[in-house]
Amino acid sequence: MTLSSMTGFAESAGSHDGLHWRWEAKSVNGRGLDLRLRTPPGFDGLEAPARRLAAERFQRGSFQIALTVEPQEGARGLTVDAAALASAVKIAREIAAETGLAPARVDGLLALKGVIVQDEGAALDEKARALRDAALLESLALALDKLARARAHEGAKLAALMTAQVAEVERLTAEAGGLAAAQPEALRARLAAQVKELLDGQSLPPERLAQEVALLAVKADVREELDRLAAHVQDARALIAQDGRSGGAAGRKLDFLAQEFNREANTLCAKSADIALTRTGLALKAVIDQFREQSQNVE
Repeated sequence: MTLSSMTGFAESAGSHDGLHWRWEAKSVNGRGLDLRLRTPPGFDGLEAPARRLAAERFQRGSFQIALTVEPQEGARGLTVDAAALASAVKIAREIAAETGLAPARVDGLLALKGVIVQDEGAALDEKARALRDAALLESLALALDKLARARAHEGAKLAALMTAQVAEVERLTAEAGGLAAAQPEALRARLAAQVKELLDGQSLPPERLAQEVALLAVKADVREELDRLAAHVQDARALIAQDGRSGGAAGRKLDFLAQEFNREANTLCAKSADIALTRTGLALKAVIDQFREQSQNVE
């Protein structure tokens, strides 16, 4: 197992003692593990175990998990929430008195959300409810397992894409190294030409020119940045290839590494005394930006 994406979708269905249900689970990018569970009335006790099931399988992502159920055979079906209906009637009367409009009709009040509810779980005793919830959670675990596989499948695509981006960073780093090696000679020729122009055709003594070139070359030396970029390339490859079970979620580490890549590329561009090296540095920054964008999709 390599990288895992934070994006995926899965579903599962089940039944128990005449009750039929369907779970839907989807996840997108998130800084931590954020779960939102939506269940019908009477199933609130599923939230805590559902969170435990998600935490056992995932480390990062924003999850939306929804449960839909069909009425249980033999259940009383629909019932009126008396308190909700009384509150709706009171509000309707107040609005009618203030506006002079006709009072709300009964069918309109009954259509309000929460006035009519299903009571499929109302008649269950404690043991029956526990058996029902256990079956529901088993079905949820199946949906979460499917979601984990979907995220792993997307992660494999991310790994291939990011591996190619790291290879391009490595290529551009090598190209920058070749251009940087030619900088001292280019600096010497440029400085000699500028001095000759300023001194009306005269030139500096060779030893003085060598001193000035050496000072400029020190300021333009990018070997340290190139060495760090090369080290970051190896670190990125190791993170992309790591077993997720041994090293934990790699997404945060890859995102941090992308910032380090960018820091070195910025310094390389700032030190560059050659237009070709600057162009290579800008190309590096573009690839690194793409790499960081993808790293934010990794768990």
